[in-house]
Amino acid sequence: MITPFQVACKNLLRKKVRTLLTLVGIMLSTWVLVSLFGFNRGYEKALNRDIENMGYQLMVMAKGCPYEAATMMLQGGTGLRYMEQSMVNDIMEEAEVDKITPILMQAFFDPNKGESGGIAGYFGVDPDSYPAMKPFFRFRSGGWFRDNSAAEVVMGYEAAELEQREVGDMTLVPEKNVQLKVVGILERTGTQDDGTIFVPLKTLQRIAEIDKITTIGIKVKKDADITKLENKLYQLKDVQVVSFSQVKQTIMKLISTARVMVLSIAIVAILIAMAGVVNTVLMSVLERMPEIGILKTMGAMPGDIFRLVWTETLILCGIGGVAGIGFALLFARGTDLLVRRILPYAPSGGLVVIDGGLALLTLGSIVAAGLLSGLYPAWKAGRVRPLESIRRDG
Repeated sequence: MITPFQVACKNLLRKKVRTLLTLVGIMLSTWVLVSLFGFNRGYEKALNRDIENMGYQLMVMAKGCPYEAATMMLQGGTGLRYMEQSMVNDIMEEAEVDKITPILMQAFFDPNKGESGGIAGYFGVDPDSYPAMKPFFRFRSGGWFRDNSAAEVVMGYEAAELEQREVGDMTLVPEKNVQLKVVGILERTGTQDDGTIFVPLKTLQRIAEIDKITTIGIKVKKDADITKLENKLYQLKDVQVVSFSQVKQTIMKLISTARVMVLSIAIVAILIAMAGVVNTVLMSVLERMPEIGILKTMGAMPGDIFRLVWTETLILCGIGGVAGIGFALLFARGTDLLVRRILPYAPSGGLVVIDGGLALLTLGSIVAAGLLSGLYPAWKAGRVRPLESIRRDG
């Protein structure tokens, strides 16, 4: 006995080129839609991961240009303004503060970087407090400094690769003619830490001939009110506060604008694909009017004809949707690289995350939209009058 599914498949195969073009349209629409959903999920996860990898939720620095603060935060740049170290004790007294670490950022001109030289950046950190802020750090070799004033450095993965240094080598601080021993090289993290050279805080202060700091990293207690702590910190003299939660919200607002534009394009693509579905199924119905009339004279009910035509729509959307999701998964890496070209300052890690739940959601959306688009052709097929359709054929 031939099933409605088999009949629907045979009907679609009658016009192979038209059916194939419709499938391609549905596939491309599904590809765009699932990639957009994957980007929506992946970007936020990557941004959250990068913020968590900072090890602290707040940064306090000397009051100055906010663009300098953004540079320090996002690019590991060097600030030009300093704070007294006593500020660390003042902040540590706040009830919302869990951990705190002072940082001194310094830059020295390095004539060996590029044809005209460049800037070598150093982070002076406290070996007692800073590692606790970065629990995800893993060493490729070696470890942290012995103490806060040791003549030693820990190099990020890319910094060590660039300077071709191994544990036990000596490295020269440009401009100052000071040699430091490499005691640790970090594994790759995918963040700005990879290009950073870490020095004990007191050692860098001695080299730079300054007893101040540029930044204070603050890790807030789990259930503490970050906004309340920010308001307290704003009361401190001559400082500015950078909250990574605020930065995240600002970035996500910017991304939301781009997301709306891309979503609009995806909706247009889906509408075009659904128009193709309507065209394919409706043309199939019109071409088979006499056959439908004969089926009705043999006892087929309007509901039977409706289900038969709707089955064709379901097959088109199902195959096209599955193919689109398959291509999205297959070329997810390429999509990720394309997004990074468009958004060069995107967070590290995968930006397009597609899992089983997301794939099923997209497939369900495509099939639902397709079945809606197939209502009219199926309704029209169900209303065919047997005698009129047979007489028209004759």
